Amino acid sequence: MTSAEKTRLAEFDAPYGRRVRLDEVVYPSGMKLLRVTIQEGARYTILELDAATATLWADEMARWARTQPPKAG
Repeated sequence: MTSAEKTRLAEFDAPYGRRVRLDEVVYPSGMKLLRVTIQEGARYTILELDAATATLWADEMARWARTQPPKAG
């Protein structure tokens, strides 16, 4: 069995002690997915998204972020 190739795209801290990682995963078939890993202590939540779903999610997150007040400081 051949494993998928993984490339780290980003890693950052999120509120409440969470850690977020974004990886591009390329499977032997050539399929590419964005793997979103959210670490909360010892718990991990992993989602793999295709490009269309990642685009929808990114657009909705950006839309929400634009409605938030500017960060002080």
